[in-house]
Amino acid sequence: MYIGIDVGGTSIKYGLVDEEGVVTHKSTLATSHNRIEFLDNIIKLIQDLSIQYPDVKAVGICAPGIIEKNGLMTTAGALKALYGINLKDEIQKFVDLPVQIENDANAVAIAERWVGNAKGIDNYLCLVLGTGVGGGIVINGDVYRGKHGMAGEFGWMIIDRFSSEEDMESASVNQRAAIVGGLCLRYNKFSREKNSSFEGITDAKLIFEREATDELAQLVISQFFKDLSVSIINLISCFDPELVLIGGGISENDRFFDRLQKEVLRWEKEHASVNYLIGQTIAPIKQTKLKNDAGIIGSVYPIRRTLKLNS
Repeated sequence: MYIGIDVGGTSIKYGLVDEEGVVTHKSTLATSHNRIEFLDNIIKLIQDLSIQYPDVKAVGICAPGIIEKNGLMTTAGALKALYGINLKDEIQKFVDLPVQIENDANAVAIAERWVGNAKGIDNYLCLVLGTGVGGGIVINGDVYRGKHGMAGEFGWMIIDRFSSEEDMESASVNQRAAIVGGLCLRYNKFSREKNSSFEGITDAKLIFEREATDELAQLVISQFFKDLSVSIINLISCFDPELVLIGGGISENDRFFDRLQKEVLRWEKEHASVNYLIGQTIAPIKQTKLKNDAGIIGSVYPIRRTLKLNS
């Protein structure tokens, strides 16, 4: 049995994970953005669970940001208080169990290989659509982390032209093909250009609901699907994966995902070289399977594997 902890910007999900990847005793607690309080809460959680369940072997934790293999959090997404700390070292001062820290998108990706839609597949990509676009790269069955744990920052890719007056990142996947940072951001921006008192939308479902009658919604949604499709085609061309998985809350909507598949195929056919290879070497795209449990399961997989290799 293992403790799996999925750290998010507003809440921390946790549970016990068995050798088959089954999650039990799930619960949540609020995420503190104070460094000392955050560490106290995580350490107490692990200590309490390890006392309650003495057969626990290790602890896996996933969190946003650039995380080095030794547990150093170079960045931590919205959790500014965690920038620059070695989360593993801080926890190991008070916890006797082995601890391993992983990026959250990497955790989602590798969880799918253990018990999800990438089971039995050695080379694939996983995109997680949310505030930004996170990513996980699996090569020969292992997460590819890069030198500093930064590999898979798909959202940083530049997919369009930008003017010299703009920040280059304005043409990035994060600001063009993410759900909140892209679709909602652009809808709000254009709406405020027409009406300065427009309050803004953070739930993309509202934009999709307006699509039938709102020309602006139609415009930004069309551009969103094109930008996301171009991003996926770029990644397929660079990595030649067996499969591309799409995760994140909106990807669980079957209508959204069916539309995305059609849009990707549409733009693949607009690319002469890619079009020739459709049905031969161009990877299919699928939804992730594990949904809300993916982070908990994926946080455990690396430490479980490490212990088995060392036993």
